[in-house]
Amino acid sequence: MNLDEIFKMVLEILILAGFIYVVLRFLLETRGTGVIRGLTILGGGAFVLFFVLIETLGLYHLRALFSDLFRIAVISLVVVFAPEIRRAITHIGDHRIMGRLFGKILRSHRDSQVMQQILAAVQNMARNRIGAIIAIEQVASLVPYTAKGTALDADVHNLMLESIFFPGNPLHDGAVIVHGNKVVGAGCVLPLSDNESLSKRLGTRHRAALGLSEQTDALIIVVSEETGAISVVYQERLYSDLKDAELKSHLGLSDTPSEALREAAGHA
Repeated sequence: MNLDEIFKMVLEILILAGFIYVVLRFLLETRGTGVIRGLTILGGGAFVLFFVLIETLGLYHLRALFSDLFRIAVISLVVVFAPEIRRAITHIGDHRIMGRLFGKILRSHRDSQVMQQILAAVQNMARNRIGAIIAIEQVASLVPYTAKGTALDADVHNLMLESIFFPGNPLHDGAVIVHGNKVVGAGCVLPLSDNESLSKRLGTRHRAALGLSEQTDALIIVVSEETGAISVVYQERLYSDLKDAELKSHLGLSDTPSEALREAAGHA
């Protein structure tokens, strides 16, 4: 065995090991991991067993059939794991290296006046225990979620935000979506997180905020209707029961930016 063959063999092993690592990492982070890991182990074992038998015994017709079934299985996996694949692609686009490469700028942090209006509205609603959820668009577009609500084109103002979430308003149960300095949607339906490890005490608004954060890089503010507590969700992390100073920090209105905002700045 010459050096060229050894190099090719080592390269193939490294590529295969990297592929297996990525697949296992994906399975650990996806939904229903116990069932999925079990099916993956069974499927992988069956594949290896059939492949060895086919090659050893020279079952060429069965190999052709097995090859067709393998292609169908790959397509089926793509369909089954479509949400997870979309989430992975979104996070690749959100990575700071990609952000620097394409010169991405977080629009929602450019206008402090917009953040001041949102801050005032959130504080007032928290004092009056009015439930609310506000999604502030970053790099990833929220247009698909805006389409699931009522389209608006209004300047961000605290009184308008409070009126939208006032009990009895037809739009108060959904989310408000902010794009730049405009409110572009209200009463928007957001995807609920299916993370089984979340606390059972989390309400629908918090689960919706986490669900949106799993699929986009939006900065989401939630006001609890029961307690008036303010939470911020960003990059699948929930920062709950925030005080005024902490909320200002998350919104970029403080000299000491929050952890979420520092991460956001790293993507720019």
